[in-house]
Amino acid sequence: MGTTILNSLAPVFFVLGLGYFAGLWKMVDNKNVHSINIMLMNFALPCALFLAIARTSSKVLAQQYRLVVAMALAMVLIYALTWILQRKMFHLQPNEAAVQSLTVSFSNNVAVGLPLLISMFGPEGTVAVAASIGVGSIVISPITLVILESGTEKAQSMPVRTRLLYAVLQSCKRPVTWAPVLGMVFSLIGIPIPDVAGRMLNLIGQCTAGVALFLTGLILSAQPFRLGGNAIMSVILKNIVQVALMFGFVLLLRVPAPEARQGVLLAAVPAGFFGTVFGARFGVASIEASSTLIASTLFSIVTLSAVIYLTAGM
Repeated sequence: MGTTILNSLAPVFFVLGLGYFAGLWKMVDNKNVHSINIMLMNFALPCALFLAIARTSSKVLAQQYRLVVAMALAMVLIYALTWILQRKMFHLQPNEAAVQSLTVSFSNNVAVGLPLLISMFGPEGTVAVAASIGVGSIVISPITLVILESGTEKAQSMPVRTRLLYAVLQSCKRPVTWAPVLGMVFSLIGIPIPDVAGRMLNLIGQCTAGVALFLTGLILSAQPFRLGGNAIMSVILKNIVQVALMFGFVLLLRVPAPEARQGVLLAAVPAGFFGTVFGARFGVASIEASSTLIASTLFSIVTLSAVIYLTAGM
């Protein structure tokens, strides 16, 4: 088991560390990573997700619906709980609370979850990662965008319902959202992927894990760090409470193996950078979100190792 944990986590944190120190030592610009993010989220990742899902049997895909429900419930509950704590206990403004809530509830499954599940389950693990990214993109990301948009002058004249619909439509327009859905259509209908097309998509898609990890390291190296009560509470919610909730939901909904273990592992993945990226777009520089991102990533060395060990029998 120790070898499994080492083989699964060592490559992840090695590449993440390369990105971190490349940014810290100014070998790579860690402030302007927009182009790298566009390449990853609009090209490499959508190609990887589409190809993996399109080549998955329809029977395997049909087993994912319970996992999707469990993921959605765990994300929404953690998002809501974090929001309440940010507003009532830490007295953050709505836009800051939204950024922190998204950071805590949306795991970094692009950078950490994808290579982790591929190393443990092979290409089949990509399906669960795609489901997680899809749930986060369609369910909790639009909520955050609505709250952030509400602070702009343009949005003041728009009804809340209209702003929510707009945010959902914007999320669905992103390749990282519709590519997995298109792959699902190919799988369910039984449309084969020609070998040459598979090679073309795989050539760009196979760089996803490494680029995502390196990008995460760059982003972490540019963030300020302050380990206060808010960050500590947020790390507990992300690295421990969300895992416990996900474990409970996969049992309650009778999610079959190995999807149940995949879901719990993805919940144990550290906080993601979507909150920081969204915040930057709307001028919200949250030191709480950046501190949570760093602390959750470091603490996940312990918590992810524990979850890999404890879920071995699932």
